[in-house]
Amino acid sequence: MSGHSKWSTIKRKKGAKDAARSKVFSKLIKEIQIAARLGGPDPEANPRLRLAIQNGKMENLPKENIERAIKKASGADSEAYEEVVYEGYGPHGVAIMVECTTDNTNRTVSNVRSYFNKFGGSLGKTGSLEYIFDQLGVFTFKKGKINLEDIELDLIDAGADDIETDEEYITVYCARENFGNMQKKLEDLKIDLENAGLKRIPNNTKTLSVAEFQSVMKLIDMLENDDDVQNVYHNIELTDELVASMDE
Repeated sequence: MSGHSKWSTIKRKKGAKDAARSKVFSKLIKEIQIAARLGGPDPEANPRLRLAIQNGKMENLPKENIERAIKKASGADSEAYEEVVYEGYGPHGVAIMVECTTDNTNRTVSNVRSYFNKFGGSLGKTGSLEYIFDQLGVFTFKKGKINLEDIELDLIDAGADDIETDEEYITVYCARENFGNMQKKLEDLKIDLENAGLKRIPNNTKTLSVAEFQSVMKLIDMLENDDDVQNVYHNIELTDELVASMDE
């Protein structure tokens, strides 16, 4: 799963360079609102909301914005957001899944289709790419003073299927059904998460040249800049050369 770990590194680099923080905040607020509307406004009784708030704090989303989003979700005038997933192939046969949160699915699918078409890709039928991606729980936190050997057995007991480390971060993967157990275990261990959520991890990947990768990134960047898009996943084999090309 090292490809996902490298993609997380790229996302952190992009986030650090991204001046338009309002777009990041908008996506975080949508997730908080949906979580509060579906599971109630109390984070202690609503694991999804608790996680959404945590992810918001990791991105420095102001406390008042979080409180306002929860209050709005509980009111009669809350937006009726719908969660939808679009699947398709981008340039060079790269499989791409796009998770969206929208109050107008006609607008969203029209925009997403236009992005794919612009770069020579095409949308597929719902479920057409499920065989390429597994939806897993992914938890990322800074190493800091954490000794992985001290907590490894606890993580395995909570359902960890794989644990990756790099110079700065530890990433834990678990099956979808073990997500809640892992979230609770990390809370019990008092580990501050950098990011957590259900992610779509490719089980087979596509090898690209730097030029091909950069052409696909134009589509991915356009998708990620759409206000209705929450997450974009792909099956590119992320080599060190491709990761390095992001700095060029």
